[in-house]
Amino acid sequence: MAASLEARVGPLALPSPAMLASGILGISTRVFGRLLDAGAGAVVTKSLSVEAWEGYANPTVIGAPGGGWLNAVGLSNPGAAEFARMLRAEPAVPAIVSLVGSEPGDFARMVAEFGGCNVIAYELNLSCPHVARVGLEVGDDISLVESIVRATRAASGVPVMAKVGLGTANYLDTVGAAAAGGADAITAINTVRAMAIDAEAARPTLSNAFGGLSGAPIKPVALRCVYEIASRHDIPVIGCGGVSTWEDAVEFVLAGACAVQVGSALAGGNMGVFGEINAGILRYMERKGHKSVQEMVGLAKK
Repeated sequence: MAASLEARVGPLALPSPAMLASGILGISTRVFGRLLDAGAGAVVTKSLSVEAWEGYANPTVIGAPGGGWLNAVGLSNPGAAEFARMLRAEPAVPAIVSLVGSEPGDFARMVAEFGGCNVIAYELNLSCPHVARVGLEVGDDISLVESIVRATRAASGVPVMAKVGLGTANYLDTVGAAAAGGADAITAINTVRAMAIDAEAARPTLSNAFGGLSGAPIKPVALRCVYEIASRHDIPVIGCGGVSTWEDAVEFVLAGACAVQVGSALAGGNMGVFGEINAGILRYMERKGHKSVQEMVGLAKK
């Protein structure tokens, strides 16, 4: 039997393990179909809020040492209701919808907006590091995390994933709270809170001062987090942070991830990265004698 790229994220079956991460190319429904055709196992939308958010003023994205990116876009989005209207216009394209809010009622209200849309799962953004009263500020409140996940599960008939990051609380406690609330999977991690200084101007480079570091520089951190979560919690994990090659993807799977997300590697519009990752994983599986991605999950754990 030939090796299969199919990946399972809890109850969700994906044709391949490399997904589009939230925040990259995730606001145009016309692009979603192209990403899936290019080999993405699933697409995660940009994080959506109850009302439309304008986001921060420029500059919002700059390059970072080591091939990464530093961004503080401010979660700009058209709002859940408007984006749901956009999704209904593309019923053939499945999407994992990312949601961001401050309290359980926000998430339940947004889920209700997506009736009639081809939503295959929700990913809860509990980890954006640079917007007040949402993201990490919510993820650091363990009891609130459990309530938000529970409310989303009650409102939704599809799998719910919780995206965690590195805040002031122990992220493993956040994972535990999400699992207690009924999360079907954990996405780890989000961007890491960081900043840059313009020495000539003697001021922060980003308009918001602080932003989130993504790409290759955070891969070792994300890999460690996936390994720890998979070692301490019995819940599917999606690895996110610095995945740009098939080797990166395989490392995350061996650390315990059942799938991975690709973000910064698409900054230049290179959709071909999904095909490259898929082809590389298949070659690796054939060389190692693995018949499925699931066979490899966590093989590096002691």
